[in-house]
Amino acid sequence: MARTAAGRLRHTATAGALVVALFGAAACTGTAPGGPTVVGGAPTVTGAAPTVTGAAPTVTGAPTSAPPATPAPVPDVLRFTGTTLTGAAFDAAQFAGRPVVLWFWAPWCATCASQAWTVAEIAPKYRDTVPIVGVAGLGEQRAMKDFVTEFELAGTTQVDDRKGALWKRFKVTEQSIFVIIDRTGAVVHRGFLDGEALSARVAALAGA
Repeated sequence: MARTAAGRLRHTATAGALVVALFGAAACTGTAPGGPTVVGGAPTVTGAAPTVTGAAPTVTGAPTSAPPATPAPVPDVLRFTGTTLTGAAFDAAQFAGRPVVLWFWAPWCATCASQAWTVAEIAPKYRDTVPIVGVAGLGEQRAMKDFVTEFELAGTTQVDDRKGALWKRFKVTEQSIFVIIDRTGAVVHRGFLDGEALSARVAALAGA
């Protein structure tokens, strides 16, 4: 019987050792025996917040406007009107701020005829810078129109002054006379000019 008791004691000790060993192995693995194994961590959030593209539209084409130019004051010397040989209304105020040449001529005047060719040649060139305006007087309208046609002056303004109103205004008592007015409205010449002198004066005024 003593052997039997000793055998039981050894069997019990062996069983206890096995239990301890099993618990020790479980402690090394970090899982409780028979417990569920957790796989897969917390779900990963993918897809960043959408990027906003396209900046605010730039406003282009904003209206820009330069202030209107102030018209030049009209000097007293250019405050007159008339009618051209073609019947159009004429207003000398349009030349304010520019030099202008007034040419007083008569249709029967030989000197006027010699100057007409120069006027016909240079007037178109300086139309926008130094206008040349003919003032026809001391004759009949038919003769004045024939003079314009003969000397190819149709491209130059020709005022019909048969009554002599402008001749009196500018104190012109003979033909052919040029009255030159500068851009300030001052009369800088009143008298005769041949073709060469006229061309030089007009060119100088255009470059001033």
